[in-house]
Amino acid sequence: MSHGFETLAIHAGQDPEARTGAVIPPIYQTSTYAQDAVGAPRQGYEYSRSGNPTRDALQECLAALEGGPLALAFASGLAAEDTLLRTVCKPGDHVVIPDDAYGGTYRLFAKVAERWGLNYTPAKVSDPDAVRAAIRPGATRIVWVETPTNPLLGIADIAALAAVAHDAGALLVVDNTFASPYLQQPIAFGADVVVHSTTKYIGGHSDVVGGALIAADRALGEELRYHQNAMGAVNGPFDAWLTLRGIKTLGVRMDRHCDNAERIAAYLDGHAKVGQVLYPGLPSHPGHEVAAKQMRRFGGMISFRAAGGEEHAVEICNRAKLFVLAESLGGVESLIEHPGRMTHASAAGSPLEVPGDLVRLSVGIETVDDLLADLEQALG
Repeated sequence: MSHGFETLAIHAGQDPEARTGAVIPPIYQTSTYAQDAVGAPRQGYEYSRSGNPTRDALQECLAALEGGPLALAFASGLAAEDTLLRTVCKPGDHVVIPDDAYGGTYRLFAKVAERWGLNYTPAKVSDPDAVRAAIRPGATRIVWVETPTNPLLGIADIAALAAVAHDAGALLVVDNTFASPYLQQPIAFGADVVVHSTTKYIGGHSDVVGGALIAADRALGEELRYHQNAMGAVNGPFDAWLTLRGIKTLGVRMDRHCDNAERIAAYLDGHAKVGQVLYPGLPSHPGHEVAAKQMRRFGGMISFRAAGGEEHAVEICNRAKLFVLAESLGGVESLIEHPGRMTHASAAGSPLEVPGDLVRLSVGIETVDDLLADLEQALG
């Protein structure tokens, strides 16, 4: 029997605890486990880096929500990305990455993986022909995609890029952090691996850091599991428990994020002090039709370009009150930031450098009229 998303979010991997009937999975705050005999660990648990019941509950739930056979939870989104790269790639291999990507992802490729011998080429992931042209036959192991992208909210056609990647013998990896599994399930469109910073919408309350990989193929998932244990960047049981708690309300939170973002995008669009609004829910967005095809709704992230240039963008960020000036995104509270000087500072001077007049909003679930009033005064 199949269940709806909200039912899976509350129940997948989260049966009542057998001994007491507790309806919430316990926090198994332990590093090691008593074994029944030498070489006979109880239910397979021997050491919490290798396996922990609370983390297993989270992993089972994430797999159900993304429609994959196996999910793995990590200490952060970047820990998940690093484990994926070192599982799939070797020195001399090549990866196509977005020319508009999260600054931490770019830093991982440019400052860490490249020194290890992994080559990369930025490409516009909204253009399948550009991605195809960036592939190096025989060397490209991964086509790496964000959709929507961070911070310019570009949209990639997942099914089209899956075909491009697979034709080249490469894997399609989709960072689904901005959308969350409630709005988009990349495996259904041909992705091989889904990446999440569970810190963001999945956790949803700005109180825990984590990451995840969901594999479409069990054999690849088992390889990733081996490296998860060998490399050790797992999340702790309390972090896993907090993330599971956030997941339970993911569906209702995302609907409110989307409701508020749609109102705010419409308000900003055409505002005299806003040069351009980047939100895939606007019909004017170049990726609107593709987003409508592969997303349930259009998300809670909005970027816009300040009409008065970079200094105006910085002033807007500094004047905001309800929109908290902070990095990160996806929590219940609204956040505002200047990507060029904050989350994407590591991309300065690179092909991924973001416009200085860009402001990024993570629209929370507050009363939308209050958020609109705050933006009105912040725009000046």
